[in-house]
Amino acid sequence: MASHRRLVFALTTVVALLRAVAKDDSILRPWPPDCSTANNYTAGSQYQRNLAELLSRLPAAAGDNGWFYNGSAGAGADQVFGLVMCYADYNATACLDCLSRAPAGITTVCPGSRSVRAMYDACVLQYSDAPPIPATADLNYLYRVYLSFPGVDVTSEGLREAWVPLMSELTGGVAASPLRLANGSTPYSSSQDMYGLAQCTRYLNASECARCISNYASQLGKLFPNNSGGVVKGYRCYLRYQVAALDITLPPAPARSPEPEPSSSRSRFPQNASGSTTGTGLSDVTVILLVSVGSASILIVLCFSAWLLLRRRRRKMAKLHEETRTMEDEFEKGTWPKQFRYGELAIATDNFSDRQKLGEGGFGSVYRGFLMEMNLHVAIKRVSKGSKQGRKEYASEVRIISRLRHRHLVQLVGWCHGGGDLLLVYELMPNGSLDKHLYSADSKLPWSLRHKIVLEIASAILYLHQEWEQCVLHRDIKPRNVMLDASFHAKLGDFGLARLVDHARGSHTTVLAGTLGYMDPGCRVRGRASAQSDVYSFGVVLLEVACGRGPAVVLDDDAVIHLSRHVAELNGRGRVLDAADPRLGGEFDTREMESVLVTGLWCTQEDRNTRPSIRQVLGVLQFELPLPSLPERAPVVVYKPPAGLLMNSDPSSHGRNSTSGMSTSI
Repeated sequence: MASHRRLVFALTTVVALLRAVAKDDSILRPWPPDCSTANNYTAGSQYQRNLAELLSRLPAAAGDNGWFYNGSAGAGADQVFGLVMCYADYNATACLDCLSRAPAGITTVCPGSRSVRAMYDACVLQYSDAPPIPATADLNYLYRVYLSFPGVDVTSEGLREAWVPLMSELTGGVAASPLRLANGSTPYSSSQDMYGLAQCTRYLNASECARCISNYASQLGKLFPNNSGGVVKGYRCYLRYQVAALDITLPPAPARSPEPEPSSSRSRFPQNASGSTTGTGLSDVTVILLVSVGSASILIVLCFSAWLLLRRRRRKMAKLHEETRTMEDEFEKGTWPKQFRYGELAIATDNFSDRQKLGEGGFGSVYRGFLMEMNLHVAIKRVSKGSKQGRKEYASEVRIISRLRHRHLVQLVGWCHGGGDLLLVYELMPNGSLDKHLYSADSKLPWSLRHKIVLEIASAILYLHQEWEQCVLHRDIKPRNVMLDASFHAKLGDFGLARLVDHARGSHTTVLAGTLGYMDPGCRVRGRASAQSDVYSFGVVLLEVACGRGPAVVLDDDAVIHLSRHVAELNGRGRVLDAADPRLGGEFDTREMESVLVTGLWCTQEDRNTRPSIRQVLGVLQFELPLPSLPERAPVVVYKPPAGLLMNSDPSSHGRNSTSGMSTSI
């Protein structure tokens, strides 16, 4: 009995403390809000009552709907529409605090306003008397936040190299996610990764969300020229990047579809015998009982959640082992390349020492090795079994490239499952990838070699698209995947994203894949890859080889446009040869240079139906077909950059939208 009294006393004390905190708690203040000043509502009006009903419903409705709610209250001229949403880089505690305190205090911050947009650190709140807020992207950003992390060597070039793949991943991921939320990472240096988050309000459709994030991304170079982290924040979109680990809290699955509660259905709670009630109308005894039951429920839920997580982890490991075993059975039964023992490859690479490392990719590292038994120098790609995407690309590469035979495709020598890794063994390309030679400070790649290389890669793509038994869509054609052997013969490699398509089918519906700047802009909207998508990527490679510069061109005013647009503008003025790489010093065949530049523009036409086939491309490059007549209007392509921590906020002007593309103008 005594212990029961102590428990009641303790719970009563907790309730009293909570009341005291609630009384002293200050209003949650947003960043400078957008409060309307015309046609304000008056005290006691129907609009005020509808607004009060909507705001009181938002916290619970959003909490039950994955931390997002979009609804209305009332009808006719006094109907109120509103939404609230949490940002994923804040934890559940901060989110729930913002969900409860923002609606409670907004009418104090914006008294009488019929339309309000308010942004907080952890959430965004909006309401208006207009019909449902239009589901269109607002390309203006409201705030930018500079982030700084110690121990990060920041260079503009290093940031751009990391932004491009990361922003591509985020733009595609946020459009594909029902939550309109995506996070990811990409290597920034040999020992550091760049992490990012993209998020849109959930009423935006996929294309509008991608357009908004892409626009923000395109402005990163201007907003954060030398920052190891940054945030771009608007009322409908949110973008963040940082060269440091980024904690993401995914919202819980919606418990139910929140329905508006009619005002007539709300009951009044009676007072207790002493006439006292809690802030919600409940007696103290009732609150104590609820707290006791709630505590026990939370403990049960936590135990059940821990059991579920453990079971899920075990199932994941079992599934991983089963997938690996299935792959091994398939590779051993088929006519695949040689299966190596793990020990052989460990010896060949000096136990995968850093001295033998050639480079790193998104899902593993590549090492130089020597197979004594075969007297063969090789490159060995090491993929972690724990990476789901890495396993998918590994399996795709073995299944596809091992069946292809062409002198300008990198040859797969063998494979191995062992040591906790998936290993691919390729013929070694002593001269590395094309991009290293295009931008080498030590030497320039002469035009004769450049022209030979583009012809060789075009012939490889022709084989993939039209001359093999099925059409092979590479989906990631770029200079980094063009390898050069000892004699500078070009070979196309990295088939991790490749897909097989019957020749009768023009395209293949698939998950967004590729590298920003080289990816067909239409793929990001339609999600369909085709032979014309590969042609677009090869067109960008043609322009890059001829111009000696990457897909992103920085203008004098720091605006960023796509290389194809830059060359098209010169071509429209009859000066296309001015786009040639200045490092060549004019030492090139003008007919060859013009054919490469104009064909590159032909391949990168915005309308895929006006692009050539790869056979037509090869015909023009070999002077078997005449140069095409191109429209005077330059192709327009768009893509963009990321954001970071919430400190040193810097409100921006509201007119910063961009229609040029690296989702800036690329």
